[in-house]
Amino acid sequence: MNLSEFRDLDLSDVSSWPTPVKVLGAALACVAILAAGYYFFIKDKITELDQAERQELELRQAFLKKKALAVNLPAYQRQMEEMEETFGVMLRQLPNRTEIPELLIDITQAGLGRGLQFELFKPGAKRNHEFYAELPISIQVVGDYHELGEFVSDLAALPRIVSLGNLTISRVGADRLRMSATAITYHYLDENEIQAQRAKPTGAQRPRTRR
Repeated sequence: MNLSEFRDLDLSDVSSWPTPVKVLGAALACVAILAAGYYFFIKDKITELDQAERQELELRQAFLKKKALAVNLPAYQRQMEEMEETFGVMLRQLPNRTEIPELLIDITQAGLGRGLQFELFKPGAKRNHEFYAELPISIQVVGDYHELGEFVSDLAALPRIVSLGNLTISRVGADRLRMSATAITYHYLDENEIQAQRAKPTGAQRPRTRR
């Protein structure tokens, strides 16, 4: 087959073409049909298949995560119940505002019961937090080493939470010690106090006082 055969082809009479040309033309037609079929049909399907495979992978990973959560759900539920129980115990150790005076009396009685002499017992300004408030109390007591130790132990044994901070001890006389500390008691805020706390504007500037 040479170039002269292609020049002498009669496009209106394909049956007169030489056999090699017919074979080549058929091959080219097949290639063109396959290329057109790929471009117009198969290409989009391959893209859709890739997207479906990626989506399947994402769904499989999500399924495995949810399956792990489902398997560990009883453990999570038990842990949540334990946390709620612990939180309830701690919350019961926070008095409400009506019980604060009784708690202050318990603190003074704990010191007087150990033979301590109170030189200072001064409640400070209450500091509100999200659902509870702190009430610092400046205390200063005088007693011997054992009386002070028993007083601190009694505070720790109270059914309500009382913490000591800023603790300093100095000697007074031969066998007497003076303990200065800040006792912090807590009480939980009721619903009205929480709403009032949330209603307060944040970052409000204090009015300036004229000198």
